[in-house]
Amino acid sequence: MSFELAMVEQLAGSTLRVSTPLLFAALAGLLCERAGVINIALEGLMLVGALAAAAAALQTGSPWAGAAGGAAAGAVLAALYALTVIRLRSNQIVAGTAMNMLAAGLTPFACKLLYGSSGATPSLELGARFGSAPIWLAWGLVLCCWAWLRFSVSGLWVRFAGENPEALDSAGISVNRVRWLAVLAGGALAGLGGASLSIFLSSSFSRNMTAGRGFMALAALIFGKWKPVPAAAACLLFGFADALQIRLQGVALWGDRPVPVQFIQILPYLVTILVLAGLVGKSRAPRALGLPFQRD
Repeated sequence: MSFELAMVEQLAGSTLRVSTPLLFAALAGLLCERAGVINIALEGLMLVGALAAAAAALQTGSPWAGAAGGAAAGAVLAALYALTVIRLRSNQIVAGTAMNMLAAGLTPFACKLLYGSSGATPSLELGARFGSAPIWLAWGLVLCCWAWLRFSVSGLWVRFAGENPEALDSAGISVNRVRWLAVLAGGALAGLGGASLSIFLSSSFSRNMTAGRGFMALAALIFGKWKPVPAAAACLLFGFADALQIRLQGVALWGDRPVPVQFIQILPYLVTILVLAGLVGKSRAPRALGLPFQRD
């Protein structure tokens, strides 16, 4: 019984760890989309954040400096995205896809320039990596985001920017300014999600290490109906599926032959597809989501 309890505790700990990047990215998407801006660029924002965090931690030996570097890199790429979709009113789906492609090409190029390898950065020393701090930070941000959206005036502005931007504009609040700030804050949060990959779950940046987590965060956002706490619960579900597939690799489920590892590795993505297929019911997006705002 003690062995079984230890396995459950290990699985629970793994779930909390691997869901942490998803939590940061889901909160990033939440801020953007509650303000009315579709953000499928989370994958790219996490990727540049992961590289910047690893580079900053390598340079300074501090994981907090790495986290700051990751957040800053995510905010810079988010500013470029905000410029294209808010200022220039480009198609948000196309622009987000372009940001993901830009990050996928830029990160190995920058890694090659900095470290002579396009595949990975040098490994971090133990002192330059996080312990459990990102877990506490992520869940603290979930609670803060819930309280902020529900009780603060600025949180109300964000909600109106995505639901009824005309009413917000008639109250004298700049809709596009609110959206700019939401996208920038979302970029910083997504950069923290990437940082938690490279200096928390791993000890270095590796090429395409996000592995679809940005899209999983979007699925969690839809699962949670654009609300912080339900979206966090969805991240835990996806994190559990990811932790479970790690545990099941090499385990013989039928007879003496283990299940092929490729089938085990698709488990988190299979859960994501099932969620997006509508097994959890329909979600209503913010009414003005994806619609550029132009003052009459």
